[in-house]
Parts: sequence; C-alpha cells; structure tokens
Amino acid sequence: MNICLYGSGSRKIDEIYTDEAYKLGCAMAEKGHMLVFGGGDTGMMGACARGVHDNNGKSLGIAPEWINNFEPLCENCSEFIYVNTMDERKKKFEENSDAFIISPGGIGTLDEFFEIITLKKLKQINQEIIIFNIAGFYDKMLEMIDEMSEKGFLYKQEELFKIANSIDEIFEYLDGA
Repeated sequence: MNICLYGSGSRKIDEIYTDEAYKLGCAMAEKGHMLVFGGGDTGMMGACARGVHDNNGKSLGIAPEWINNFEPLCENCSEFIYVNTMDERKKKFEENSDAFIISPGGIGTLDEFFEIITLKKLKQINQEIIIFNIAGFYDKMLEMIDEMSEKGFLYKQEELFKIANSIDEIFEYLDGA
C-alpha cells in the first residue's frame, strides 16, 4: 500500500512528535508499505522518511524544486517527482496514494488535510484518511469539526476520516480498509 503522510517540515518540533513519526516510518517499512510524502528531510516528514529508510523501506518524495529554499529535501528517497506548483504536488499525492495520514503540522498540513477531506466529501476520492492525533495535537480542531457537524455544516467525521492516537490504531484502520 502507498501511504501518503502529511505533516510539518519544521525543525522546531518537539521530539514527542518526531519520535512517533520515526516509529510510524519503521512500521510502514516493516509492513511493506511505501511512504509517499512531500520530500522534506526535516520535521515530521523527515523523521518518518528516516524510519522508512532505516528499515529498508521505499519512499516517494514529491515537491517543487524551489521548496528547498524553505526546507532541505530528502536525498534517500527511492523515487522523487519534481513538480512546478503546490497544487501539482497535491494532485500527485492523490494519484500515488492508497491512504492518507495527517500527522501534526502547520498551515501547509491543514491545507492538505482540508483539501483531501473535501475531495472525499465530494466523492472524488475514496482512500482512507487518518488523523494521527499524537499527544492530542488535533483535539481542538476535532472539537471544532464536531461542532460544525452538530450544527449541520458538514457530514459526520466518521464518514470522512478516522482518528488514531497510536500507530497500532493507524494500522488497525488500514488493515481493515
């Protein structure tokens, strides 16, 4: 299975998050899954990619070349696709992924997350979407989404995505998908 990871590339992330991202990468490689990601060498992306590579797994990085002005690109990818724009990048994520994991991140991660759940709501994709809620990172956002659902602004979240608080939960969802 090709699993797309959305997550921050920031170097300022607490180890509680990057340690879990590394372990997720290890588990992905051990289970024979390929990591599809934004190609970054730092933050959540870099930590997950290191876990994959340290366990002889495969990865596909997708990024515009100019992004390395903001963050270094991973040099250990099995394959790398260069695109011109962030929109092309997201389209390539969709085309090359069987499932999506949203790990802790910033504005870019939220952009990717809300776009992918919108596409699922509109039945343009049907891949599994899982929020990796490390240490309750997404609790407040999930409360807001619950309130939006309760007030009729969107479908119940269970129809759009799953929430996993551990790596084991992620693979319970994926193995059952």
